[in-house]
Amino acid sequence: MPAILIAILDSNPDAWGEEFRTLAPTRDFRLWPDCVGDPTDIAYACVWEPPQGLLAKFTNLKAILSLGAGVDHITSDTSLPDVPIVRMVDPDMTMRMTEYVVLHVLIAHRRLRLYDAQQRQRLWRNHDEPAANKVAVGVMGLGVLGRDAADVLSRIGFRVAGWSRTATRIPGIETFHGDGDLDAFLARTEILVSLLPCTARTEGILNRALFRKLKRDGALGGAVLINAGRGKLQIDADIVDALDEGILSAPTLDVFATEPLAGTSPLWAHPKITVTPHNAALSDARSMALNMLKQIERFERGLPFENVVDRGAGY
Repeated sequence: MPAILIAILDSNPDAWGEEFRTLAPTRDFRLWPDCVGDPTDIAYACVWEPPQGLLAKFTNLKAILSLGAGVDHITSDTSLPDVPIVRMVDPDMTMRMTEYVVLHVLIAHRRLRLYDAQQRQRLWRNHDEPAANKVAVGVMGLGVLGRDAADVLSRIGFRVAGWSRTATRIPGIETFHGDGDLDAFLARTEILVSLLPCTARTEGILNRALFRKLKRDGALGGAVLINAGRGKLQIDADIVDALDEGILSAPTLDVFATEPLAGTSPLWAHPKITVTPHNAALSDARSMALNMLKQIERFERGLPFENVVDRGAGY
């Protein structure tokens, strides 16, 4: 039976190996870096942040499967073999991401950070809190994660719109697409949720010039950023500068260009920034392993892989 490589950087490969073996005890799993064996045995690679050049060593590879929604950690490798790259699309991951987005939209909407500060001061004071239908939320990135988050936010009552590179239709939600629609999307958005993939076109898109185009005179009286997509989308220094200039009021950041976030980063100590350790959609390992195995079994039954990455688009 073809061997399956598990190559996960900065994690516990033995724990992942245990999950895979429990679900498929007759399969041949190889754990990088210690138990790879003959490279020609490897037919499938289940990976997260594999080292550059690693996957080119497996000359009989049939597919690369990402143990996460993002694939830039794979596509950045210029030596990749010409095989399908499969994105993780998992109901558990989608649910967790939507929970995270809704949580932080509500924190901004209900001014929870302000009330946290007042509690520390033992200060009893109410502030205006607009109804959800007065607050304009914009979701950048309308893949599986973005569509679900937009739908739930809309059902709560927020004025939700979405933006994507290519045209996307979501029943009941206004959508924008392409460079031509971006300014109009930003101008109506006071809470910006970024769930974009990282590509050559989106890297650095969350910058000062973009923040200036957000709606700052809306119901919340300021512009909010929530980035739970990819860390390379944002320019950290621009976020700090935008806060100091009053362009942004309350960023929530779950992802960073370099992780873990360096202890010297000014993002940690800024009183208006919320930092979380890339855990917005920290999905269940068994659920992800099961997802990967189902994809492999599907392929071995003669069916195509689902959620295959368009290398030209980068997602």
